[in-house]
Amino acid sequence: MPARNAFYAQSGGVTAVINATACGLIQEARRHPDNIGKVLAGRDGIIGALTEDLIDTSLETDEAIARLRSTPGGAFGSCRYKLKSLEDHRAQYERLIEVFKAHDIGYFFYNGGNDSMDTAWKVSQIAEKLGYPVVCVGVPKTVDNDLPLTDCCPGFGSVAKYVATSIREAGYDVASMARTSTKIFVLEVMGRHAGWITAACGLASENAGEPPHILLFPEVPFDPARFLARVQACVDQYGYCTVAVSEGLSDADGKLIADSGTKDAFGHSQLGGVGQIVAQLIKDKLGYKYHWALADYLQRAARHLASKTDVEQAHALGVAAVDLALQGKNAVMATIERLADTPYRWRIGEAPLKDVANVERKMPAEFIAADGFHITDACRTYLQPLIAGEEPPPYRDGLPDYVRLNNKSVEKKLPEFKI
Repeated sequence: MPARNAFYAQSGGVTAVINATACGLIQEARRHPDNIGKVLAGRDGIIGALTEDLIDTSLETDEAIARLRSTPGGAFGSCRYKLKSLEDHRAQYERLIEVFKAHDIGYFFYNGGNDSMDTAWKVSQIAEKLGYPVVCVGVPKTVDNDLPLTDCCPGFGSVAKYVATSIREAGYDVASMARTSTKIFVLEVMGRHAGWITAACGLASENAGEPPHILLFPEVPFDPARFLARVQACVDQYGYCTVAVSEGLSDADGKLIADSGTKDAFGHSQLGGVGQIVAQLIKDKLGYKYHWALADYLQRAARHLASKTDVEQAHALGVAAVDLALQGKNAVMATIERLADTPYRWRIGEAPLKDVANVERKMPAEFIAADGFHITDACRTYLQPLIAGEEPPPYRDGLPDYVRLNNKSVEKKLPEFKI
């Protein structure tokens, strides 16, 4: 059987290591020329497939592909675009299959989070219904660390390392000035429904009194009175208070504290600013001067501070996705399986896409302290290996030296398709 082409796309918010996954995947595909022809990447994610805007990665040198391992962002472009149900939007899925047919694509690799795994699962279904042979493999990626059936998600370990470092360093700053100036520092981090990134901030606090003093999780309803009492206690005891808060913090009724009232492309509430809301609450009720920061894109783009564990796992999952496809494993997601905590050992596994799609893994109760304001030792044991090690990018003239690919498109063969 002649070699067939592969389609690869990056989806959703990018990370410091999603390109490491692309690196591993393309490198492994190039090792199997008898089975895989070209890897065609979707420009701006799945939109590239719908519009037949396919990037020919075979035109990139081996050196350029290797440099993806140390480059943040999404080398081929990503998107927030969710394909809806098969029943209501069948035309979109049929269009994907038409593009796959036109370019002899026999492998579909979708690198993303919860919604992306749902899309990959649906594509496998429609391909089967239409009788088109394509092997669909999901490749996990999300800084939120909320995919089920995998020990962790590529992107999270590096974000965890960044936010823990940031709040430790900011804590030193605030402690220096607290006697005569700022006593409160609040760091807002990502995490809509799951508090994994907020929990990672807790790694910075190894001994009593070290920042962060308070963690606010989306899994724990926000109680202003209890929170303010804890802030006051920290100031009384330590002279200052540092707080890490998830963007998805909600009240006792489940209402998001920072819900702007608008929706993103996936239908999720637009969030942002909960850090300022919390900081202003402290100012209004306790009178303390504050500073607050929004980690935002900085936390997920910080390749200079990436976790070596995260880089290695991201790359390994790209390799594994190709290997699973060549084994004929259809409608599966490559996963990380933890074998031991100390020393940390892991291996590649797999999970059915249908069991991953649209399922969120929140922080387990045993990872959150009894008072709801910090992490437990069990959580620390889980998190610590994921931030371990450094694999810095190359530097040139004092700055990280990242690669930009040529990203030349293949010639289109089909009529235009409106999305």
